[in-house]
Amino acid sequence: MPIITITRGAFSGGQALAERVAGALGYRCISREVLIEASQRYGIPEAKFTEVLETEPHWWERWLESMRLYRIVLQAAMCEVAQGENLVYHGHAGHELFPAIRHVLKVHLTAPMAFRVQQVRAREGMSEEAATQYIEQVDKARYRRLQAVFGADWRDPSRYDLVLNIAHMTQETAAELVVEAARREDYQPTPESEQAFQDLTVTARVQAALVVSPKTRNLPVTVRAERGKVYLSGILAQSDLEETIVELAKGVPGVKEVVAEFESPPIEYMYP
Repeated sequence: MPIITITRGAFSGGQALAERVAGALGYRCISREVLIEASQRYGIPEAKFTEVLETEPHWWERWLESMRLYRIVLQAAMCEVAQGENLVYHGHAGHELFPAIRHVLKVHLTAPMAFRVQQVRAREGMSEEAATQYIEQVDKARYRRLQAVFGADWRDPSRYDLVLNIAHMTQETAAELVVEAARREDYQPTPESEQAFQDLTVTARVQAALVVSPKTRNLPVTVRAERGKVYLSGILAQSDLEETIVELAKGVPGVKEVVAEFESPPIEYMYP
């Protein structure tokens, strides 16, 4: 059965739908567990992930390279959580953490502004104008955060398999549509998609090992895994770092062999 990710705009009912879908399929429903896994496994406080993914953007958004750490570690944690499990994930950018995996069903919930304003007014007691402004601010902040971390617009419908307008249907209907899609042959795991997932997992683990190590954190290393064989490439100004990189990669679970394909920088960059 597939992995299901549910992404939503503010006040679009993502958690309730995820829980209903998970209950119907007998899946595990997760959200913050991914942050906890990332925090425990890679030694980054959960509060830091919360700041990056959920709070108002700060000056650090300009430093896209620092965002790379959180993206890589979150992807590795998501792959770890999804090992051998049927699950429904609701949260920020889950669809971006499983690129090109056939048996991942990516769902996006949307609703007209008027519907969302009504939800905010009922919950928070705001005026219509204040509720509209609040939703616009939340959506703008989320766009900026996820653009910084993933380089993608979460509002782009082409990034999803199924887009549901929850203002036009009940939670029950929405859940039935997701469950039916999840049961279709299109989203069932195949040997090829399972292997692609394992390759993604090993790649993410190696990338995370490199990005959390102070010695290799800022090195431009490209990682590609194929059936346990990991290819490392890039340009290294210090050739002695290659051994460090290779040893870190070899220590990652699932890595059977490491092939290093590093190059030295052109001479004109070494001696300007």
